Amino acid sequence: MARIKRQKQTMEEKLNTLRAGVLGSNDGILTVVGVLVSVAAATSNRFTIFIAGLSDLLACAFSMACGEYASVSTQRDTEESAVAKEERLLKTDFASELAAVQQYYVNKGVTPETSMAIAKDLLNKKPLQTMVRIKYDIELGHFLSPWDAAWSSLFSAAAGGIFPLMAMTFAPDALKWYAVILAVVLTSALTGFISSKLGNGLVKVAVMRNIIIALITVAIHYGVGKLF
Repeated sequence: MARIKRQKQTMEEKLNTLRAGVLGSNDGILTVVGVLVSVAAATSNRFTIFIAGLSDLLACAFSMACGEYASVSTQRDTEESAVAKEERLLKTDFASELAAVQQYYVNKGVTPETSMAIAKDLLNKKPLQTMVRIKYDIELGHFLSPWDAAWSSLFSAAAGGIFPLMAMTFAPDALKWYAVILAVVLTSALTGFISSKLGNGLVKVAVMRNIIIALITVAIHYGVGKLF
């Protein structure tokens, strides 16, 4: 397959990177606070709590990054395979490709004669671009980047986990639990707000859902820490 030059990012590509960041941040918050609360409920040694939280933060960040890289790489491989297939069909079975484009416009309500004229014109000017857009909704040069998703997830997961970690580490003993809960509530509310905007969902519902899940996570891990 001929090498396709990567073009300026589309809104979909930017949103995919941002989505990976939001997911990474939310996961960083919940996993780090879960470990922090469990350990803090079992011991008052600040160094032990800090090392446990930091270790989990790093593990979570790299795990999320690797997961995003693998996931988006698979999607990208599938897209590139589809492009290669259409490139081959344009050379070996042009008639069926032409018919597919014609049928695409017929299904949209265009007359068969006009659809054929449109198909011939498009395949004459931009054959490969036309086929992958019509059949797979792929834009040439705009494959999702696994590296963008991985870096976004890595840094956002670390950023999400750093707030409860710092609250638990540096807040006075009498206030550390309040500080951790406040950090978790604020960061969870922020990720809920961003995710609702990305998905055109209800802001209040997303924010409250994230906060409730975070508080349940704190309660469960606190109970586990006390148990052991």
